[in-house]
Amino acid sequence: MAIEFAPLPLPPSADPSKFIDFGREVKGVDPATLDPKSERFAEIHDALYKHSVLLFRDVSMTPEQQYALTKAFDPKSEDYGHGNNKTEGTKKSILHPDLKTIPRVPQVQLIGNGTVYNHEGLVEAKLKHPSHTTFHKTRVSPEDEAKGVTRFYRWHIDAALYDLSPPRVTTLYGLIVPNGPPQVCRYDDGTGDELPVPLGTTAFVSGKTMFDILPPELKSLAVRSKVRYAPHPYVWMAPAHAMPNALGIETEGLELPLNELPPWEESKIKAFPVVWKNPTTGELHFEVHPCGAAELLVDPVPAGAKREGALFPDGAHLTELKEVRELLYKMQRPAIAPKLVYPHDWHENDLILFHNRGVLHTVVGAFTPDQVRAFHQCNLAASDDPTGPSLEDVKKWA
Repeated sequence: MAIEFAPLPLPPSADPSKFIDFGREVKGVDPATLDPKSERFAEIHDALYKHSVLLFRDVSMTPEQQYALTKAFDPKSEDYGHGNNKTEGTKKSILHPDLKTIPRVPQVQLIGNGTVYNHEGLVEAKLKHPSHTTFHKTRVSPEDEAKGVTRFYRWHIDAALYDLSPPRVTTLYGLIVPNGPPQVCRYDDGTGDELPVPLGTTAFVSGKTMFDILPPELKSLAVRSKVRYAPHPYVWMAPAHAMPNALGIETEGLELPLNELPPWEESKIKAFPVVWKNPTTGELHFEVHPCGAAELLVDPVPAGAKREGALFPDGAHLTELKEVRELLYKMQRPAIAPKLVYPHDWHENDLILFHNRGVLHTVVGAFTPDQVRAFHQCNLAASDDPTGPSLEDVKKWA
């Protein structure tokens, strides 16, 4: 049986012209039993890099099979993307409450909401769906929340951003998906933007689109820049507050001082290109985790390139958090407009694979304590760092 790739059902809010190549539902293949050396896996591999998000419906998958499928995209990878058991064990980390490790397959995490009993070796797992109410500087009023108003939680890439390389692929498998009325995700950033969303959606935006829609001067800046992340960024950012549209941190000076972080080494601090090159298509994807960014390093415009109108034509090293954040926000905010967001409507036994080096995503919404939700998540710290733009790319866009 031939593999079929069908377009994802887009919500009315989406601009179809911006989703021509984004996202596919895959039919005719069981992802749990894919042979990594088969032509069928090669077809899935290339489709993921071309379409960024792949959806499989009605999947039956063990944690071992999910780990094997995730690892097939990077056979040299081994450990969970934040380091096996390290995220949950670092109690100061903002990720600490969100993840429970499957004991026999530590690369797979149990996430969700409510209490789950006797699950894959976990006698009792108390899960908490990440909510803007615990992370944002401001929050939706309880009255509006009761009416179904909510927010994005945190736009991000799955990555430790310190010591380990960002995973190539994340797999998300929905086991228990509670039903409930749709919500309205409010941006609350002065634009009036709102997005109707299914309860508990995972929202995705394309890093390729994020780069493609930039004006020339910001494309030039993007291809010439690297972002340097804070050491142990999830501990560093834990006392701080996110912006209301979840695209970065408010600059209030609340980040944990570097001398109060867990021990860290300068050599393990990560500095990545702002745009990452897709290994299959050659396209450029804007891939920055705005919450963990600490500095920007900008190269000069190349010899012979137009300097007029260029930002930092002689290069720059930006270390003031407010300036770094405002520049990144200026580049990233257009791409989270409602018409560019794909909010997935989860069903039980949905499996989503997404190109973690090609999209940004976020948890959305809120559940009541008695609404049980259980997902398995797997991503693996990659065997390599992402590749930035080539010299030809820089010359083309700078």
